Amino acid sequence: MLLSKSKYLIGLQCPRHLWTAINDKEKIPEYDETTKWTFEQGYLVQEYAQKWFPTGIEISTEDFNKNLEESKKLLKKGKPLFEAAFKIEVSENNYIYSRGDILMPVGDKWDIVEVKSASKTKPENIQDVSFQKYVCEKAGLKIRKCFLMHINGDYVKKGEIDHKKLMAMDDITEEIEEEIIGIGERIDNLFKIMKSKECPKVAIGTHCRRPYECPLSSCWDFIPSNSVFDLYYGGKKSFELFERDIQLLKDIPKDFNLTRKQQQIQIKCAKTNKPHIDNEEINKFLDKLKYPLYYLDFETISTAIPLFDKSHPYQQVPFQYSLHIVEKKGDEPKHISFLAKSDDDPRHGFMKSLQENLGDKGSIVVYNESFEKSVFKKLEMLYPKEKQWIEDILKRVIDLLTPFRNFDYYHPKQKGSASIKAVMPALIPKLPKGIKNYSEMEIGKGDLASFAFLKMILGESPDKKFEKWEKPNEEDLKKIRQHLEEYCELDTLAEVLIVGALGENLNMRGIKG
Repeated sequence: MLLSKSKYLIGLQCPRHLWTAINDKEKIPEYDETTKWTFEQGYLVQEYAQKWFPTGIEISTEDFNKNLEESKKLLKKGKPLFEAAFKIEVSENNYIYSRGDILMPVGDKWDIVEVKSASKTKPENIQDVSFQKYVCEKAGLKIRKCFLMHINGDYVKKGEIDHKKLMAMDDITEEIEEEIIGIGERIDNLFKIMKSKECPKVAIGTHCRRPYECPLSSCWDFIPSNSVFDLYYGGKKSFELFERDIQLLKDIPKDFNLTRKQQQIQIKCAKTNKPHIDNEEINKFLDKLKYPLYYLDFETISTAIPLFDKSHPYQQVPFQYSLHIVEKKGDEPKHISFLAKSDDDPRHGFMKSLQENLGDKGSIVVYNESFEKSVFKKLEMLYPKEKQWIEDILKRVIDLLTPFRNFDYYHPKQKGSASIKAVMPALIPKLPKGIKNYSEMEIGKGDLASFAFLKMILGESPDKKFEKWEKPNEEDLKKIRQHLEEYCELDTLAEVLIVGALGENLNMRGIKG
């Protein structure tokens, strides 16, 4: 029985997940494309981290046993080792196994350097490295210190990537010493779980989502629709209600402490199964809209290693927008779009196209203005000469999320969500002919759109350690562009339809909207 570092972390989070991963693997779903891309980014970050140690030796990981053999032999070289692995028997037929990112020699001792693509050290990283240290010491190594090397979020690309400035390193030795206390007992318990003939019974809880989203969604299958877990910003309150054997929103007692008005509205709607409509507030919102109306939506890419000069890790770099323009009330919307065509920095073309099409008056309607405004602010830093234009644009922005975030309109079908994907089908149950829903599209989510664009401009996977994707041919590129255009266009068309539906709701009640 082999307990690896990844299995150790799984077991700490959820014994049921660990048991299933060992004894019933078919129930663990495969990684989706965006998760695979996350792994790819991690491998790329690791390559830049290795550049800190130019004399380092990379040990092949293609053959499990050969990797173990080479790791033992190369310890004598006294050089930094990449991907060194150790397997130790801790009790009869029970082995612990760990492969580390970097082992750095310091005299007759070693430092552990764990590499992560995040921009800071997290609690789960401490658990990770404590297991590595335990395995290394069981293998006979003397560990001096432990470090966590992570992305420096303040790094700005200028020409070739500067690996020294890209990465930052935290000394986590003290935290490891605290975490490693009792690790032997924890490991013994995990072996017992792995060897058990029955899957352990584990109640759902906050551990299902932290530190990682558990893939065993079946644990939640018994939860009914419109449950306490749909409660707006429910968090711990949802689990508190569940532990009191309250599962449905409509059964939440009146004396239960609800701190948000949205939660109270949601429970009322769950009991009546009717929407809540605050006509006065909706009318105030609609009165803010000044024609011509510009319905705008961005798509962005965000990578650990910045792709373009004057960008930093995980910066949201815009590559596409959709714009529906309604000149005056009652007019049919006119659609304009932009989608970058090459692997050059897309921001210049993006910015120029916006300047040509956003006019100098009228409301710019977005859904969740904090996102669009943050993108504009980054563009302002990139193009300081356009500061005044951007400031004028920002003054015209109206956030369509507002009436839904405030629950001025709320339908039970939204299940506590104010996202555009939840609002549109609740507010407009039957879409106009010829308009697809998000679920019917090839690309139906923002992260898939970002991945599709990256695949298009990078041509093939940047690293071959996890999965290789082929360079798209002309026909595939055409399809990717078409799917991206369709997805982004639906976002702004949804905005048009939602504003229209809000106005219709008011007019049906005799209120001028």
